[in-house]
Order: sequence, then C-alpha cells, then structure tokens
Amino acid sequence: MAAGGGWALTAGRAIAAGRVLTGLALLAAPGRTSRAWIGDLGPGGEAVTRCVGIRDLVMGGITLHTIDHPQVGPRWVATCALADAVDGVASFAARRALPPVGAIGVPVGAGLAAAVGLAASVALRTRAKRLELGPQAPIVIVPKDAAPVHPVPPDAA
Repeated sequence: MAAGGGWALTAGRAIAAGRVLTGLALLAAPGRTSRAWIGDLGPGGEAVTRCVGIRDLVMGGITLHTIDHPQVGPRWVATCALADAVDGVASFAARRALPPVGAIGVPVGAGLAAAVGLAASVALRTRAKRLELGPQAPIVIVPKDAAPVHPVPPDAA
C-alpha cells in the first residue's frame, strides 16, 4: 500500500477536492458564505471572501493535478496544510467576533484538514524517497577465492 500511496494519496485528494468545492462556494455565493464565516461586512466582506475563494480553488486544483508527482505532490499537500492551519488559527483567534460557523466550524474543520494534510504530506515524502531508490540489486557475498555470482534478473528468466 505504501508504494501506491495508500491513505496519504486518498487523504490528499479528498482535502484538495474539498478545497476546490469550498473555493467554488466562496466565489459563487460570497454574500452567504461571508456572513456565515465572518459576519455581515457588506461588499468588503464579499470581496475578501472572493479572494479566499479563488485561492482555495487554485490551490486545490494544483494539488489535485500534482499529487501523483513524487517530488511536487507532497509539497502542495504541505502548502495546503499550512494555509488550513493559518485559517484555523486566525478564525480561532477572532472567535468572539465571529458567527458560530466562523468561530467553531472553521477552526475545527481547518485544524483537522491541517493535521491530516501534514501527515499525508510526510507520508507522501516518504513514498517519494522510496520511489527514488528504485529496485535494489541484491547483495551477494562471495568468498575471496571464488568467482563472483551474477544474479539473473527476474524478467530474464
């Protein structure tokens, strides 16, 4: 399972897809989503909501596009985890001034996404290091006075 990516690829894809959907929602309905998240701040709140929406849409899309790349995928998953951590901490810090979704829902959801995203990024980096090594040649110990033995590759038999 580790060679195929297993849970880390699945988690990274799920978080990235959720980010794309969140971005679309923030762009499509900035008034409704900003009121739920930060309160009714009028056109200014909607503008900030659109800015965050396009950020989430692009970051999620790039993550979905690159997640299978062993060098780039883990970095984008980690980048998204960092953004989620900042979203969660910032919303938690302002919780007294926010509606319930922004005060509780965003810190909890973003915190979980950050933790799982960070763990997935680490697992994907470990997977990338394993893939870099490729198939390893077997170690053959040959006595000093004997002729070396050359193993036959499995596909040559």
